[in-house]
Amino acid sequence: MSRKTPEIPSASLADIAFMLLIFFLVTTTMDVDSGLERRLPAFVENPEEDDTPPIKERNVFIVLVNKDNQLLVEGEWMQISELREKAKEFMANPFDLENLPEKEYKEVNFFGEVGISKGVISLQNDLGTQYGTYIAVQNELVGAINELREELSKSKFGKPYASLTKEEQDAVREIYPQRISEAEPKKVGGK
Repeated sequence: MSRKTPEIPSASLADIAFMLLIFFLVTTTMDVDSGLERRLPAFVENPEEDDTPPIKERNVFIVLVNKDNQLLVEGEWMQISELREKAKEFMANPFDLENLPEKEYKEVNFFGEVGISKGVISLQNDLGTQYGTYIAVQNELVGAINELREELSKSKFGKPYASLTKEEQDAVREIYPQRISEAEPKKVGGK
């Protein structure tokens, strides 16, 4: 009498493979890259013919980051933790100081005639700057402007900036525009 070799049931093999596939799809996390929201300047065909008026030195807040991740803000060494308050003071210029940006007075919805800072924040980093430091500096500069907008929203409308209508947000953004200019990174000293 010849014996038959028992077969391995393969009908459930496809079910098991399918369940494993679903398990890995459900339990795997996908990293989402986050970035910085920036609007690039308009392309200038002939840079020599650019008729943009020069920016006065008092209207530029210069932030330099070197290869050792140290900050030089307006000629002074500074910690990243101090940067936000310094940038807020520069952009708001609450007492119209001569060494801070000029103000241009114009009519803004909900506010009437308001002095709007002509200030521009100029950020330049070294090619050796660590990415984490670059992002931390960016966060502080953007955070300074966001805090100014938040403070203005609460004082004028009594509610946070995020709760304002689109027209109210536009008015607040007009008073505190986000003017951050990034100069091309340079390799200054070092390897």
